[in-house]
Amino acid sequence: MKVVNFAKQNTVINQYIAELRDVNIQKDRARFRHNLARIGQMIAYEVSKTLKYSEKIVQTPLAEAKVSVPADEVVLATIFRAGLPFHQGFLDIFDHADNGFVSAYRYYRDKECKTVDVKVEYIASPDLTNKVLLIADPMLATGASFELGYHAFITNGKPATVHLCCAIASQKGVDNIKKSFGNYENVTLWCGAIDPGLDERSYIVPGLGDCGDLAYGSKL
Repeated sequence: MKVVNFAKQNTVINQYIAELRDVNIQKDRARFRHNLARIGQMIAYEVSKTLKYSEKIVQTPLAEAKVSVPADEVVLATIFRAGLPFHQGFLDIFDHADNGFVSAYRYYRDKECKTVDVKVEYIASPDLTNKVLLIADPMLATGASFELGYHAFITNGKPATVHLCCAIASQKGVDNIKKSFGNYENVTLWCGAIDPGLDERSYIVPGLGDCGDLAYGSKL
């Protein structure tokens, strides 16, 4: 399994990550969602370099032109609700792709909110057999959502290649993903940034807070 950390590269993704984290910019929900989408677009472009391509002939007003276009069948998948604007960025780039959705939410098993778990309730997905599967979820905290989401999606077929894409990950989450997918040569984890820790509620530190609440408003 390969891990890509864009924070170690000179890329405009770092500017969008900085704005996601900024408590003053976070007050503008529309801008927060827009930055998630822009990071999705940038990562999607990088993922596009890994696809298989074939030559196509296009008729212009003057002559025929040879172009190289993606030959792989791509399926874009995300996890409700914070994943929606991030997913839109990928869809802006892979605009002909099929899409899959799963609901996975965190809940606490104790009154002190220290023991966190993730539950999956809903899945909608096309056949994934031999497809390129991109799972977009902006926050990789413990890695449980990605792992449970992946196993839910592959009930609809085994993809040829898997790309796990996030805006911000914790080092613990990355380590857990490595344990789960480390022997899979066809899996790549793409991270806008990797942060060092998690707090007692399993939020990424320094992170950015609750991504879903920042994008769509607080919940009960």
